[in-house]
Amino acid sequence: MVTSLVNDILMPIVGILIGGLDFAGLKIQVGTATITYGNFIQNVVDFLIVAACIFAMLKFLAHFKKTTNEQLDQEEPKKDDTVVLLEEIRDLLKTSKEDK
Repeated sequence: MVTSLVNDILMPIVGILIGGLDFAGLKIQVGTATITYGNFIQNVVDFLIVAACIFAMLKFLAHFKKTTNEQLDQEEPKKDDTVVLLEEIRDLLKTSKEDK
């Protein structure tokens, strides 16, 4: 899926931006051997694009998580009256036991 995204969508756009240069076609003939350094350049560009997308996604998720946690921390639930009354009774019992 990532390969298709890069090869079919992103690389044609990059090719247009750099003047229509196709990296995959770059090669050097040395004797009978063919060195296709264009494929290597293509793979490096693919990797950089995918890495940049993953980095941006992780930064977005970290920011989203941080803002969500801040919102949850700001919201303190209101205690029920019975809970407040029971806490007061507990505190009074603690102080009365400490006085003895």
